[in-house]
Amino acid sequence: MFTVKDPEIEQMAQMVHNFVENEVEPYAQQIEDEDKIPQHLIDQVKELGLFGMSIPEEFGGIGLGMVGKAAVLEKLGRTHNGFVSLISAHTGIGSTGLVRLASPYLKEKYLPDLAAGNKIAAFALSEPGAGSDATNLATRAEKYGDKWILNGTKHFITNAPVADVFTVFAVTDKEKGAKGITAFLIERGFPGFTVGKKDKKMGLRGSYTAQLIFENCEVPDENVIGDVGMGYVAALKILSEGRIGLAARAVGSCDKLIELSAKYAQERIQFGKPIASNQAIQWMIADMATETEAARTLTLKAAHLVDEGKKVVKESSMAKLYASEVFNRVADKAVQIHGGMGYVSDYPVERFYRDARITKIYEGTNEIQRLIISRSVLNEF
Repeated sequence: MFTVKDPEIEQMAQMVHNFVENEVEPYAQQIEDEDKIPQHLIDQVKELGLFGMSIPEEFGGIGLGMVGKAAVLEKLGRTHNGFVSLISAHTGIGSTGLVRLASPYLKEKYLPDLAAGNKIAAFALSEPGAGSDATNLATRAEKYGDKWILNGTKHFITNAPVADVFTVFAVTDKEKGAKGITAFLIERGFPGFTVGKKDKKMGLRGSYTAQLIFENCEVPDENVIGDVGMGYVAALKILSEGRIGLAARAVGSCDKLIELSAKYAQERIQFGKPIASNQAIQWMIADMATETEAARTLTLKAAHLVDEGKKVVKESSMAKLYASEVFNRVADKAVQIHGGMGYVSDYPVERFYRDARITKIYEGTNEIQRLIISRSVLNEF
């Protein structure tokens, strides 16, 4: 049941696979060393239409469903995670709110440029005092005539230094708690809005995060995404799909690490024979492959449910939780199989190992995913 059988999706996934292997991989180490994605690769992403993979065709996108998007992100996950993060943050949480919830006016105004990659999108929920507790937002928005005035700070916002439009969440009625949060579409050039300096991170080089500062930022009333007071619900919907995309990326990275480890184990000679002949190595590879397939199945199940129009809060959390933890375990085993070579940057497993760690934190920590899953199960009974 949980497989990709659509010939068009399979064809597109193969195209992306070829793009990754032939065009991106030769520059993966350069991205790591320079902390920058070459412009020609971004231009190729535009040409392939990948910035618009989940944007409807009527606005210039490809219009993939969640299963198709997961298939593409899985292939992208095989290469540099910083490169993939730029694309997935844009096509996932960055633009999903506009696609799912925005008014026709906002869709017409912004989606064509986002689909073409002429503008980059970002998602701004986290704050210094509100990460996992998304209902504890300090950013405020007050209505004055036909404008909203925003004040507050967001942080760790992926794509912030390069993004043109931002889905931003702010409290519009503090007395209503979660029902007093509203989502806004904010352009980089709006008065009172500035982007802070780039964060220095452990991994994901080439993918930038930064603070967003709002000081009496003026936002037109028509830039409200969805209904006033429904921002928290919007955030949950956006994050649910984003978590499935993150899981798909993690599965693709696991596939690459298994491939690298299996090849290295058969080439590395110790005590006169390949280390692949040792049972300890064989068992590690068996565990890596088995857990990756389990993560793939969970991810595709959640993606299918999205395309069927069903609620996926629990399933998306399961996919994100399990796939991210599998990614970390697979990366750890890959480093172990490579031995000393796995600890130096000459081999990509060192990069994957560092990049894997953030997947257990962003788009909802894995502790929060466990809370979501347990509450869903308890409510069922």
